[in-house]
Amino acid sequence: MNRIIPLSAILIAAPLLLPAQSSSTLIGARASGMGYTSSCLTDEWAIFNNVAGLAKVKQLAAGFSYDAQVNFKNFNRMAAVLAIPTKIGVGGIGLYRFGDALYNEQIVSGGFANSFGLASIGVNFSYIQYNTEGFGRKDAFTISAGGIAQITPIIAVGACITNINQPKLSSDDPERLPTLLTLGVQFKTTDKLNIATEIRKDLDYDATWKIGIEYNFTPKFAFRTGVNVNPNTGFIGFGFKSKKLSIDYAYAHSLDIGGKHQATVGYQFKSK
Repeated sequence: MNRIIPLSAILIAAPLLLPAQSSSTLIGARASGMGYTSSCLTDEWAIFNNVAGLAKVKQLAAGFSYDAQVNFKNFNRMAAVLAIPTKIGVGGIGLYRFGDALYNEQIVSGGFANSFGLASIGVNFSYIQYNTEGFGRKDAFTISAGGIAQITPIIAVGACITNINQPKLSSDDPERLPTLLTLGVQFKTTDKLNIATEIRKDLDYDATWKIGIEYNFTPKFAFRTGVNVNPNTGFIGFGFKSKKLSIDYAYAHSLDIGGKHQATVGYQFKSK
C-alpha cells in the first residue's frame, strides 16, 4: 500500500509536471552497463544516446531493449531501433515507450549521421506523445544534435544537445521541455579496455557526472561497470557478440528507486 499512494500522486500530478519533466531516453544495455557514458559509443542505439554515433555503423542493424524497474513496474521502458547505412551516411529510426496504461510517453525518432575526416556529426528529429488517463494527450516535436571527434587513436570526445528547440506542450503554459547538454571523453587504451566519463546537464538542474568501463575478455565477451553521481547510481553489465547477434544485460541500483534490469538484443544483417 505504501507504494500505491506515491505512485497515484505522481500520476495525478503528471499533467502539471510534463512541460518540465520527461523520462530519460538513454537506453541500451551496453550503455547502461557503463553507467550511460554513451556520448562516444558508436552503435545502432546512438539514435537515442548521441546520434553522431550512427555514422560508424557499417551494416544494417536492428535492436530491441527492455528496461524493467523492480519496485515500480509502471515505469518500465522499451525501445526498438534500426540503423541503415547508405552511400551518403547512416540513417536511424527509433521507437520508444515509457509507462503503462495510466500514464505513458511514446517517441518516434528519425536521425542521420555522417563522418568527415576524424569527426562525425548527426541530427535527430523526434515526435513525443504524452498520454495520461483522464487528462488526455499532449505532444511535441523536438530536435537534437551531436558530434564525436577522434582526437587521437586513443582519445575520443563526444557532445550532444537534446531538445535544442525547447518545445512547449501547451500554448497556454510557459514551461518547455528541458534542454540537456552532454560532454564526454572516451579512452580506448587497448582493443580490450574502454574507459569513458561524461557530464550531463539539464539547464534547470544540477549536473550528473558519470564514469564507465568496458573490458572485453575476448572479442565475443565483455564486462561493464559504471557509476553516476547526482543521482548516485551503480551499474554492472555483461555482453556477448558474434558476427551477427549481440546480447547484452545490465543491472542498475540506486538508494532512491532501487534496482532495475535491462536486456538488449541486436542483429547485424549481412552486407551485400
